Amino acid sequence: MRRNRSSSPLPVIDIFAGPGGLGEGFEALPPKGRRPGFKVALSIECDEWAHKTLELRTFFRQFGKGAVPKGYYNYLLGEISREELFRLYPKQAQAAASIARKAKLGEEKSETVDKWIKAALGPAHSTGHWVLVGGPPCQAYSLVGRARRTRETRESFESDTRHYLYKEYLRILKQHKPATFVMENVKGILSATLGGERIFGKICEDLAAAGYVLHSVTGEPAKDLALSWNPSSFVVRAECYGIPQTRHRVFIVGVRRDIEISVPPTPETGVTGSVQRAIGDLPSLRSRISKKGQHSTESWTKARDAGLALARQFANTHGSTESRASRKFKKVPTGRSSLKDPKLRVPVNHEARGHIAEDITRYAFVSAFAVAEGRSPTLDDFPKALLPKHRNAVHGADVIPFADRFRAQLADRPSSTVTSHISKDGHYYIHPDPQQARSLTVREAA
Repeated sequence: MRRNRSSSPLPVIDIFAGPGGLGEGFEALPPKGRRPGFKVALSIECDEWAHKTLELRTFFRQFGKGAVPKGYYNYLLGEISREELFRLYPKQAQAAASIARKAKLGEEKSETVDKWIKAALGPAHSTGHWVLVGGPPCQAYSLVGRARRTRETRESFESDTRHYLYKEYLRILKQHKPATFVMENVKGILSATLGGERIFGKICEDLAAAGYVLHSVTGEPAKDLALSWNPSSFVVRAECYGIPQTRHRVFIVGVRRDIEISVPPTPETGVTGSVQRAIGDLPSLRSRISKKGQHSTESWTKARDAGLALARQFANTHGSTESRASRKFKKVPTGRSSLKDPKLRVPVNHEARGHIAEDITRYAFVSAFAVAEGRSPTLDDFPKALLPKHRNAVHGADVIPFADRFRAQLADRPSSTVTSHISKDGHYYIHPDPQQARSLTVREAA
């Protein structure tokens, strides 16, 4: 097969797309030499809120760099509704709706999905000059999810249909034969088993049998189907590439067997990002006490200061430097001007959530403790008065499940893995500034 010499962008089909992170990455890669750029031709996602983000970003990209109209910014600033925005620009809204499809793969009819793919690719479908990307839902493989399944029956775990959704990815590979694909998943998939068989090995065997040579992060092709290479070589550690997050994900790159092409390794940059460099220029915020009728400046300050006092007490008792426990989060320029839009007058989605007074005290303690000690505390470090009212949150217990359930992000290090459901796990994403005593905002998480 001859390599595509066209300067037009290569189409990308993004399945199990979520809010579109993989597609965004491909579209951000500019053409270079003989390498064309990429353009997302179709995205498929079933979650309502992820799809809304996916559709809005697809709408945004219809205008091209520097040509996004004022109406888009009016929407972001809450001055017009989403419906009004799409009515103002019907052509772009219609294109976004046809590219960003809301559907549940595995339940949507295969004939419908195949029709969408062929229509989106056009002539590229017959030439094979396109890329398939996506990560089948990963909750079933998550190490945290598997830890929480100790109370469930094995039968329930093994009947989880999410184990088999990669087969829809596989079906699309076999049916449409893209030149290359990128599959992403959580690190836990490397050790997960189903019916006594390692899931990762089975997936790799199926992908190879579909006619693809698999490549790891090192760029070396797999020698055989017996996984004689090291599965951990498929793990990308985001913090090793300058990303301010310790996000570890498995990436498999597949190249169709009839294409002779080398896949270069992905060398680590040696640069580590930090939380402070990522969000250090955002305005400081103060949350509200969430219980009705309890919020006031005085009540919030009292709750925060109680936590700071306990952190100072801990520092004095354990020989830490008290002044470090009260140190303020230093504002720094992030150096990420390429991620900022000068047309936005204020940071979008930078709003603090409300917390109960007891959690504000805990957040202040945890973040001040982290400043003083260089680590986030576990429940064993908590003063007894601050322990959450859970049966298993007892000092000295042999096992305290999720003992790090209150986790401050450390300013000078990458954050822990940011999940899509931080609204449910705010305790894991406490702002590093003890003075703010809150969880991260959506803007900071992004």
